[in-house]
Amino acid sequence: MPKQRRYRLIFTIFFNTAIFQGLVLGAIILKSPLFKSNANKYLAYAIFALSILIANLVFEIIDIYSSMPFLRFLDDVEWAFIFPVFIFMFVIHQVNHPIRNSKKIRWLYVPFLYSAFSNIFYDCDVVAHFFTIPVALKNFLETLGDFDFFIILLFMPFMAVYTFSFIKFSKDKQEKKWITFLWVLVYALMLSWITAILIGLFFHYDVSYVMRILALFATFLIHCTTYYGVFRYRLADNKEEIEELLYQEIPSENLVSVEEVILKKSNDAIALDLFTKENPYFKRLQELCEEQEIYRDSSLNREKVAEQLGISAGYVSQLVNAITEDNFANYINNYRVEAVKKMILDSDYENYSLLAMGLESGFTSKTTFHNAFKKSTGMTPNSFRNNNK
Repeated sequence: MPKQRRYRLIFTIFFNTAIFQGLVLGAIILKSPLFKSNANKYLAYAIFALSILIANLVFEIIDIYSSMPFLRFLDDVEWAFIFPVFIFMFVIHQVNHPIRNSKKIRWLYVPFLYSAFSNIFYDCDVVAHFFTIPVALKNFLETLGDFDFFIILLFMPFMAVYTFSFIKFSKDKQEKKWITFLWVLVYALMLSWITAILIGLFFHYDVSYVMRILALFATFLIHCTTYYGVFRYRLADNKEEIEELLYQEIPSENLVSVEEVILKKSNDAIALDLFTKENPYFKRLQELCEEQEIYRDSSLNREKVAEQLGISAGYVSQLVNAITEDNFANYINNYRVEAVKKMILDSDYENYSLLAMGLESGFTSKTTFHNAFKKSTGMTPNSFRNNNK
């Protein structure tokens, strides 16, 4: 077998593995109920876009376009425009930044839509022969296509800086470290790709093998990092508790409840009244609300909180009622009200409507928001804003 053909076969095998890995990982993230969130949804979309980019590279290596020209429709769309946008959407949803609800971020999709429309329209004539484009219009579309790469030269640095500016809003150090590392890998891949093309253009070098190697290694690294973050990071908060329970050799008949196991293992000094602010579960609930802002989830209920704490829903209610002398719903709504008050006092949110602030903080409707705000502060949201102008 000739040396060049052997290398081509090796690259094809590795790239096909990367594509398969990406499609499976993306499908698992999208379909598994364990990982359903808007952030993970965009991460899965980014993985799919990356898989399509690699698939186009494989099609070029094996020269499949000669026998299946319709695949040109897939190749001519500039997927490099949409990949960084999905990464950006993942970051802003992961850190729960309010901009994720802004309609202005839709403009980030414009370069991809422009590329998709112009190239698909052009291919309908040149590849599929569905119709004939006038010569003048065809020349114009070809000129537009030539600008794609130069738009990418501006778009990529902008997306890199813009995305990085939101990573700082992550409230968890481990999460921030993981997102930052993922960001570095993504833009190392994009920068390597752009640099290789520029070297090829200006110095007339054949950089195809360099591009393939860089894309291959960066792709596997991104997949591995994504796997670690989504599948392993999710368990980080519970890791110590899980290990404690796993390594305790307690007969099954003595397993009364998780809270009893941990309380027994705790210091005898913890034999204070279980329903005080020193209760380990109540302290953990406070951390979830204050640090992870779980109250922003409009579908949050006792069952979801109980699952995160490792106790029963009934115990959650009992805990909150005894310590705060209020019910669970009001306890969570008080955090939401405080979040709205902070937004009202923050000049960054002066263009937001009061209802938008309420929905952003986890309230499900205008009525619930107004009632909870008035109950907590003694005034309506509008009165509070007018008094603090």
